[in-house]
Amino acid sequence: MEGGNSPSLQLQQLPLATAAVSVQPHTDSFSYKENLIGALLAIFGHLVTSIALNLQKYSHIRLAGSKDPRAYFQTKTWWCGLLLLVLGELGVFSSYVFAPLSLIVPLSAVSVIASAIIGIIFIKEKWKPKEFLRRYLLSFVGCGLAIVGTYLLITFGPNSHEKMTGENITRHLVSWPFLLYMLVEIIMFCLLLYFYKEKNANYIVVILLLVALLGSMTVVTVKAVAGMIVVSIQGNLQLDYPIFYIMLVCMIATALYQATFLTQASQLYDSSQIASVGYILSTTAAITAGATFYLDFTGEDVLHICMFALGCLIAFLGVFLITRNRKKSVPFEPYISMDAMPGMQNMHDNKGIAVQPDLKASFSYGALENNDNMPEIYTPATLPIVQEQHGSTAVSAPPYRVLEHSKKE
Repeated sequence: MEGGNSPSLQLQQLPLATAAVSVQPHTDSFSYKENLIGALLAIFGHLVTSIALNLQKYSHIRLAGSKDPRAYFQTKTWWCGLLLLVLGELGVFSSYVFAPLSLIVPLSAVSVIASAIIGIIFIKEKWKPKEFLRRYLLSFVGCGLAIVGTYLLITFGPNSHEKMTGENITRHLVSWPFLLYMLVEIIMFCLLLYFYKEKNANYIVVILLLVALLGSMTVVTVKAVAGMIVVSIQGNLQLDYPIFYIMLVCMIATALYQATFLTQASQLYDSSQIASVGYILSTTAAITAGATFYLDFTGEDVLHICMFALGCLIAFLGVFLITRNRKKSVPFEPYISMDAMPGMQNMHDNKGIAVQPDLKASFSYGALENNDNMPEIYTPATLPIVQEQHGSTAVSAPPYRVLEHSKKE
């Protein structure tokens, strides 16, 4: 009897296994379609955001170079840039609903590519035809690498999708991988903040690491808030869960502190350095946060993970080359360089050290430097001062003359 029942059991289980296999390809194809929609929304959002920022920059430049008394917010160009900026941010915000977090974050390289192209075309930077290839070769190579990296990211990105319900987000929030990640991140953030505030470690890596750690929490909360809003619109209300408001408050707070540290970094370092180093650090931290909170790479094979990592590295290299070619801004100091004045004698202090400008092409003055051992070509020229001799025809006219006038004249 047992031998007769076993074939029937196998025949009954066979259709169930077949049905399970037939459903899986449909789910995978739909997931890849969602990945493509999310990636296109992110690319569109970053592209529009870059155009908006450059449009607002063009508005400021045009007002600064004209006699127009209007403020920047009274121009149509600035308001057009603001509307495009809101549209771009909405596109990026909605992209988190469709695609995994680890796929959306690296696509911010599109904004760097767009800014590099717009800086050449839209802002109309001056260049000579002979210098074009030498000047912009690194930019074009970087754009090509960034595009290749973006293609690899979209093709081999993670394919994990789940509904952002209150129960799912709460379960991820109390999972041990994310709690361990949060413990490590809090310790790193406190140490970096201590060195930055107490030890005055104003290094660009320290500041942008603070921004990256805050940004990783920002993108995690953005995906949660955007997903819960979409699920609520579809009919399953999620706004009555406390986790929604916790995520919303964390999103706003981390975004504000992130902007504060970015402002401080922009006052100390060049924007090109901030763009390249910030992109690498923020993308790495965000991918790590997405992998631990949303488990983006669960079920992915080794080939897809390696190709995704290769795409990230190529995109990092492309962004670095693009920002590497930007000209660094030289701050203007409205001081007079006293060494440029002919006949100006050096002043010395009580120790015999020359109190005179730094002669190494500096705009500032007042540097204490011993100029006694400097070569003669750097010493101030002494111009002859010759009094005018009336009635003498043999003396040739010197280049500089001092006319003496009597009190009667």
